[in-house]
Parts: sequence; structure tokens; C-alpha cells
Amino acid sequence: MILIRHGESAFNVATRVQGRSELTQPDMVSRLTDLGEKQACLVGEALQNITVDAVLASPLARARRTAELVTATAGWNLPPQLHTGLLEVDLAPWEGLTFAEVRDRFPQEYDAWHNRPHELAIAGRYPILELFAQARRFWEEVLPHYGDRTVVVAAHSGINRALICTAIGLSPEHYHYLGQNNCALSVVKFGEGQGIGQGQLESVNLTGHMTPLTGDVLPPLRKGHVGPRILLVRHGETQWNREKRFQGQIDIPLNARGQQQAARVAEFLQKVPLDQAFSSPLLRPKETVEAILQFHPEVPLTLIRDLQEISHGRWEGKLESEIEAEFPGELARWQTVPEAVPMPDGETLAQVWARVAPAWREMVAAVPPGQTAVVAAHDAVNKAILCQLFGLGPERFWTFKQGNGGVSVVDYVKGANAPPYLTAANITRHLCDTVFDTTAAGAL
Repeated sequence: MILIRHGESAFNVATRVQGRSELTQPDMVSRLTDLGEKQACLVGEALQNITVDAVLASPLARARRTAELVTATAGWNLPPQLHTGLLEVDLAPWEGLTFAEVRDRFPQEYDAWHNRPHELAIAGRYPILELFAQARRFWEEVLPHYGDRTVVVAAHSGINRALICTAIGLSPEHYHYLGQNNCALSVVKFGEGQGIGQGQLESVNLTGHMTPLTGDVLPPLRKGHVGPRILLVRHGETQWNREKRFQGQIDIPLNARGQQQAARVAEFLQKVPLDQAFSSPLLRPKETVEAILQFHPEVPLTLIRDLQEISHGRWEGKLESEIEAEFPGELARWQTVPEAVPMPDGETLAQVWARVAPAWREMVAAVPPGQTAVVAAHDAVNKAILCQLFGLGPERFWTFKQGNGGVSVVDYVKGANAPPYLTAANITRHLCDTVFDTTAAGAL
């Protein structure tokens, strides 16, 4: 599922609440601006090399027009199918007001909207809870129908976040903590037999295709941002990744492709201001971050022992076929119940969670407000960090994909002691010719 937020609209520019007002008030139609139309065309260019089986769109004008432009630019012979399950959150009677007017006229509700969206009540209704129920109904209808096909969804910020949250099992409390910029792309994958709450978030809020318009390679900081920004990077490929050989804490360096990936990450982040850098002491992330810091020679690098990869114990150095022969059935359990698999003479995921959590807190605390740090680590460690941002335990290990050389953006918008925003996840467009992550070669 490729989720697209609509392009910039007239109400976005005026900072007005849009919701679904045009359904009842014809004079409240919020159409795309000229910039919004250009953004939609850039999305079509970014997706034109992908085979798509269906395009579903919200019937609201701004999303419907986005879908039409994306489809035409990409060259798909697929008229967008309008689906009411993709309508934006219903925020009547706020709709049409500026957010400043909402704040002044509905101060208690406005505070709940920003800080406790799951508790927001307007005129006796709970809009966010209703939106999450709508998102679940959409998945219940769409997943059985489309199976393993590729579907593009053009909708809105609110419903997209609800779709992502329900797809991967996040609660309405997390509604605000996933980035959704105008015409950004997010990718959610469902494996065979997987349903609501079991999907994998391959990427979220990809905006690199709009760099020609904005000049930015990363989503911009949100208005009022007061805390640090952390860029979480997975190391480039190693030969053992390529061979699908479990490496764990064996100190394998980058291979030639991994070095090329590290160089591309470095070029990608070349103009992004960096103030601090942290890394696992193992060679593969250390070589990756050192490539990045060639363009930022004044930035200090701190090695953090607790960022090293999960210890696979007696699995390390072995191919999957060798592990299956020696420990029959354990690889299948690792894929389905990873929290229940103790690595022989190695670590459990619970142990990884326990050492990563304080390391992350210490790094965040060490980055002053307004500064940006880069953290280079490993697949399992990065997955643990991302899960912990949303209070997820080891049983949710496979929720977030991490490609070799992928970049995720974690923003502490309200300060280091407030919940973080996952502004973007697993950006790999600097490494791939497609919106999909094709970097990850194999084992951890």
C-alpha cells in the first residue's frame, strides 16, 4: 500500500481546518494550489516505474485531484476509484476556521487535539476514535480484495495516519506522532495472511521527490519545534548481509556496495547541518558514519557500546540453512514470535530492548535543543529504538523495516522530555530507483 497525502491546498495556505466540510458546505471546497498541483505531478514522476494494480482516492476535491494528477503523470491506465473510507477526519464545527480561531474559541478541545487526541470530544463525538474505526473498516474491506497486489491510496493527513497506525497496531494516542507532509509517500506492507495490526511500515513521509520544489532533502522542522532532531541511520551492506549470513556482533566491515551506500548517504546528508554523531563501535556502522562526517569534519563522534548489534550467539557466522539444520524450527519462530527466541549463547530481544533504551535516552539528552545528531547503528538496534518510541515491545520487532543505508528522522518537537515524532522513516531514495526499499540484502 502506497499512501499519498494530497498536495498543498488553499486551506493549508490559510491554516484553516479542512476536514470534510465540502460534503455539507459547497462553498467550503478546498482545492489544490498551483504548488499543490506541481507536487502531485512530482509524485507521479516518482512512481512512474512502479506497476500498480489500483488507485483508491478520497472523494474530497483536494485528494481526488491529487490522484488524477498522479495517475496521469505516472502513465497508469487506472481511473482513481473514490472510496468514502478515505474521507478526512470529521472536525465540524471547526471546519473553515483558522487553527488560531479554534484555539481561541475552543481552548479545552484544542488542548486535547494537540495533547490527547484520543480524548478529543466535539459536540458529543470523538472524531479521532471515529477516524480509527473508519480506518479499520477500510482495511477490512480492502485487504481481502487486493491480496498481494500494489495499491496507491490518495487521501489526507489524518486518515493516512489512522491507516498507518491501525495497519501496524499503534493506538489513537499516537495519532499526531507520524509525519504526513503534503504529497509525501508512505509504504505499508502486509505479508500473506497478515491483517490489521500486523503490517510492516516500510517507510513513512518520504518527501525527497519534492526536493526540486523545496530544496530540502528531509521534511522540514515543524512549527514550534524546540527539541533536538535525531537522524537514525542503518549501516551499509556487508558481504555477510549479501550472503544472508548472520553476523550479530562479529565485526564485519562494509563490502564494496556498502561503501558505495555509505558514500551516497553522506552525499544525501551533505547539506544537512549536523552537530553531533553517535555510533555503534562495530566497523559497519562506524564506517558508515565516518563517511557522513567527511562532509562535517568539525562534528565529534562518540561510540556507544550499547548500540552494537544483537548477539546471535551460536548463530553468528552461519547461513540460514546451517541454522535450520542445527536448530530446526528456530528460524521460523524468529520470524513469527521473535520475542520468544533466546539466541543460543547470545541475547534475547528483551535484553536488547533493555540496553538500547537508556542509551537512546542518554544520546537525546546530550543533544541541545535545536541541534541535530546522527546515530549510526544496526537493523535490530534501530528496530528496537523505533518500537520504543511508540511503547512497543519485542513482540513487535518486525514492525519497522530498516534498509542498509536507510535514514529515519526523529523529532522531539516539544522538547527532549516530550513524546517524539517519527517525522520520516527508512528513507532510501538516495540508494534506490524506486520508492520501495530494495537495499536490505539479508541477515542481521
